Amino acid sequence: MQPNLNRRDFLTAGGALAALATVSQAFAAWEPSQRYPDPLVRSIDPSFDKYKLALAKVERIATGMRWAEGPVWFGDSRHLVWSDVSGNRMMRWDEETGGVSVFRSPSNNANGNARDRQGRLLTCEHDTRRITRTEYDGTITVIADKFDGKPLNSPNDIVCKSDGSIWFSDPPFGILGFYEGHVATPELPTNVYRWDPQTKQLAVVAGDINRPNGLAFSPNESKLYIIEAGIAPRVIRAYDVVGGTSLINPRTLITAETGGTPDGFRVDVDGNLWCGWGMGKEGMDGVSIFNPDGKLIGRIDLPERCANLCFGGLHRNRLLMTGSTSVYSLFVNTQGAVLV
Repeated sequence: MQPNLNRRDFLTAGGALAALATVSQAFAAWEPSQRYPDPLVRSIDPSFDKYKLALAKVERIATGMRWAEGPVWFGDSRHLVWSDVSGNRMMRWDEETGGVSVFRSPSNNANGNARDRQGRLLTCEHDTRRITRTEYDGTITVIADKFDGKPLNSPNDIVCKSDGSIWFSDPPFGILGFYEGHVATPELPTNVYRWDPQTKQLAVVAGDINRPNGLAFSPNESKLYIIEAGIAPRVIRAYDVVGGTSLINPRTLITAETGGTPDGFRVDVDGNLWCGWGMGKEGMDGVSIFNPDGKLIGRIDLPERCANLCFGGLHRNRLLMTGSTSVYSLFVNTQGAVLV
């Protein structure tokens, strides 16, 4: 938990040093469990037991961010990239060395990230209100920044389907203030879009969601799950994917009735949804795991809200979780889904 630091403290050199020291002490206060199995990994339903590893603990692998989001795994070089949204930078963690470095700064208040079918980095940028692709040589290509001639709101989360199409959510969060972008008036509804790799055009696939947030496909791509963030409590919707290009049969799969805020999530090979959770009742910060029917089966308790996560590691069995100020890791007895 971060201490409450007042503005005057930061206006003096001594106050700033004292404040930074206090923050460092707060970071240092969290320690991994000394017990096996880790009590932070809990079965809500016995069906979750098989996904727990008795000798695996929650680890904190990086800290010092303002708002960690959008983790994406690069298995070919064994590193993780994620966004520090309000820090206006992207960070990198190397699995082999444990080293943490700045990947990109400034990042245009980047949020969600993914990789396309050629392994290139796809990024949602709040401040520039666009989707970009980082090419092999490091240059940046703009994939989309407008729809019907109007600027996008602030792309938030992103996934790439096996056909190379790019699907992303476009809520207004990045243009509601100056903390994660800049103030602007929305000119478009809060849609979910599909970018066609052949025509290079956008199409609305879901226009009925109030502030869509995280999204993920089921393992066989027959369903798309989308978090609706503009209602209380938040819900996770499920849609059937038709022809690989459109969505039908919207329904509510999960409702955050017990408190907390679902944000970003990923799906494992069995179709379970591993959801970043928090910012609600005491004890809700961490990850909630639901089976394909929407039943809560497990929890991973963290000391701060988890905004998003991904599967990584050599065998895609290492869950990498972006908390508010830190990144956490847990080996699990399943693997992240690979889209067919």
